[in-house]
Amino acid sequence: MTIVRTRKNQDYIPAFANLVENLFGKDLAFNGDRFSLPAPAVNIKESEEGFMLQVSAPGFQKDNISISVKNNVLTLHGNIENQHEVVEEKFTRKEFSTSSFDRSFTLPSIIDAERIGAKYENGILEVTLPKKEEAKIKPERLISIA
Repeated sequence: MTIVRTRKNQDYIPAFANLVENLFGKDLAFNGDRFSLPAPAVNIKESEEGFMLQVSAPGFQKDNISISVKNNVLTLHGNIENQHEVVEEKFTRKEFSTSSFDRSFTLPSIIDAERIGAKYENGILEVTLPKKEEAKIKPERLISIA
């Protein structure tokens, strides 16, 4: 009989965490019964007319995405649930997958929340945030002296 000394379970947890990080990257998180990815990447562009948010959301359809504004906070939410079933001679295999994201932005007071618009094309969600008229830069005006 050989006696083998073992480490406590807590010594193995960092090694497992490093393995998961090496395989999937540090941004992957285990959330109960599934792995989830971080919020999608967002580009923000400003123009004289307003702001444009470009959200990377590949694999989603426009029906899977919702946009809301409440208390000056813009919230983007996406959710996909897929089910794949394979029936073979002696067994049935079902695979379920879900993907979701939530992203919120506090809107500055210069945004006209009533005129916010959005479109989704080729995996990119574009949200237009128009500026209020009083916030737009006015052209130079010459004032005559009386």
